[in-house]
Amino acid sequence: MQKKLPFLVFAAILGLSACNSNSDLERALIGAGAGCIAGEIIDDGECLTGAAVGGAAGALYDDI
Repeated sequence: MQKKLPFLVFAAILGLSACNSNSDLERALIGAGAGCIAGEIIDDGECLTGAAVGGAAGALYDDI
């Protein structure tokens, strides 16, 4: 996990830098990517759960 951490942090920063987009689909994809990274970091092996939660949050972000 220690070897993957710098890459995951870089990928998260790169993905979150595109959050100014106006498309629900783009925000959902970015949220899913960030959620997958968070799922791997917080609870090793929970990428799919984090991606599902992050994707839903990204898609609904401007609706709230």
